[in-house]
Amino acid sequence: MINDIIKELNSLANPEKAKILQRFFKTGKGQYGEGDVFRGITSPSQRKIAKKYYSLLSLEDIQNLLNSKIHEHRQTALFILCEKYKRAKKNKILKRKIYEFYLKNLSRINNWDLVDCSAPHIIGNFALKEGENILRFLAKSENMWERRIAMVSTYSFIRKRNFGEALFIADALINDDSELVQKAVGWMLREIGKRNLSSLELFLSTRYKKMPRIMLRYAIEKFPEEKRKRYLKGEI
Repeated sequence: MINDIIKELNSLANPEKAKILQRFFKTGKGQYGEGDVFRGITSPSQRKIAKKYYSLLSLEDIQNLLNSKIHEHRQTALFILCEKYKRAKKNKILKRKIYEFYLKNLSRINNWDLVDCSAPHIIGNFALKEGENILRFLAKSENMWERRIAMVSTYSFIRKRNFGEALFIADALINDDSELVQKAVGWMLREIGKRNLSSLELFLSTRYKKMPRIMLRYAIEKFPEEKRKRYLKGEI
């Protein structure tokens, strides 16, 4: 079955798009995505394949996809894993198994799109429902992808208007030296602001002057232009 998926993915490869993605995801020497190999397959196509095959693949099959050096193979594996988790519904045993499988494969979730398409749906959802304290643990990791997972996973909490965990993780990562983590923090703060502006502004009130600039820009992106300028000038 896994050979069928790989064959189907390979049939969708686009060499020209792959070249663009290689640059966009910083795969050059010394860059954050060094060594990652792209085939130029779109995310919607991968999601379609994931929905087609999710019930036919075992975790062992998914592991084989995750072990691939090809980016889209790993991303399709994560789409399949997310689909399995969603379809598990009230099957807590299966959900925990998928959650633990995900944690064992953190080293394979090594680019920002891989994090963003999967972490909230599995790690975030499981932490929210089962009260697991994994996010605070990951936020202390030396690995920037694990720290981004911690932050992006709080989206599951934010969507339920539970802002405490997201604000705690954001505060813990407020001086993070990775731009990709800074962007994730700003993004989640912005999502809080969409739902409760006063919670965001209270958080920013004592922190915005010391936040990395890109984090602040992301956080206040939806503010009226005049207010945004005042924040950027430090005049709030």
